[in-house]
Amino acid sequence: MDGLARRHRLIGTVAAVAAVTAAAAGCGGSGSDSSNGGKKEYAIGFQGPLSGENQQLGINAYNGVLTAIDEANRNTRLPFTLRIVASDDQGTPEQGPTAAQKLVDNKDVVAVVGPVFSGATKSSEPLFSQAGLLSVSPSATNPQLTDLGFKTFYRVIAPDTVQGSAAANYLAKALKAKRVFSLDDRSDYGTGLSTALEKGLRADAVTVTHDGINPTKDYTSEATKIIADHPDAVYYSGYYAEFALLVKALRGKGYTGKIMAGDGANDDQFIAQAGAATAEGTLLTCACGDANSDPKAARFVSQFKDVNSGAKPGTYSGEAYDATEAIISVLTNEGTKATRTSVRDDFRSVNIPGVTKQIRFDGRGEVQGSTVYVYEVRNGHRVVLGPTDQLTKP
Repeated sequence: MDGLARRHRLIGTVAAVAAVTAAAAGCGGSGSDSSNGGKKEYAIGFQGPLSGENQQLGINAYNGVLTAIDEANRNTRLPFTLRIVASDDQGTPEQGPTAAQKLVDNKDVVAVVGPVFSGATKSSEPLFSQAGLLSVSPSATNPQLTDLGFKTFYRVIAPDTVQGSAAANYLAKALKAKRVFSLDDRSDYGTGLSTALEKGLRADAVTVTHDGINPTKDYTSEATKIIADHPDAVYYSGYYAEFALLVKALRGKGYTGKIMAGDGANDDQFIAQAGAATAEGTLLTCACGDANSDPKAARFVSQFKDVNSGAKPGTYSGEAYDATEAIISVLTNEGTKATRTSVRDDFRSVNIPGVTKQIRFDGRGEVQGSTVYVYEVRNGHRVVLGPTDQLTKP
């Protein structure tokens, strides 16, 4: 079976990814299926933005889940098969509960990968927690998420206390910035990252100007405000669609200082939407490496391309794959007797080698051990400059 055919089998529909959610939530049932040799079948849920302006980050993660499920289904030694049930939350806190409820109501779903964005995670987790349904986010980085009493929440990416501190260190020590304009999109993600960034900058004796602006289609007036502050660097805490517009406005106004953003903007769609020439030289931070340039991830990259019609892994693809692999490791240990309760309870002891890092958790659901990387746009491509701890060495 070729990659495209396997992809269709996994999602149970031949619709495009953006349309999966319309069909997937009601697909099939657990138990045996003649199409999979009579084996037990489990469903793993996915929640994230599969539509909307920043949907690519959700699609990246979805495709990572799909890759892990495909790999498991080709393992004939497993006594079960898997399928994905996707629920689109458009990356917004308003849509999060509705998307989460669809997964909670589907009794075949034994665990969820996601949500992807912090705002949707914050609004969705009360439902997962109440239902006792494990959710493992590949990408929700707001620091408060593990302090809100959610009983079933884990994440395989470091919180923004880690990314913000590392980004501040890079700005102060590698770029020698003395004055930074910190702008966020007022989302749970953006405010969490900007708060951590600004704390780190002030600790490094960098002068900081803070502002927040809701996503808009015109950043001209904001660019004028930024330039009037004469910053050495601008750091945006938000997503790629808005960052592209902000960079266009800053370039259009003649700003020549450094322009940076966090992981929410770290996607090739930023370059596509800003234009390669406009994006040239911009910097991005992420508590995630690039699987495509990591020799240790070559097998994952090859499998990902095979399953996803030649597409390369993007930001959060590796993390979503690792989150799914962690869930599969629990199912493998439990065999055909897994339940939501047993998967939730056994997940806390997961300790497996992942594509992105060793996947093990502390008592709060935080993954242990993370590295923050800096990317730069060069000739229309995101290039990994290296880990911040190496880039800031004297």
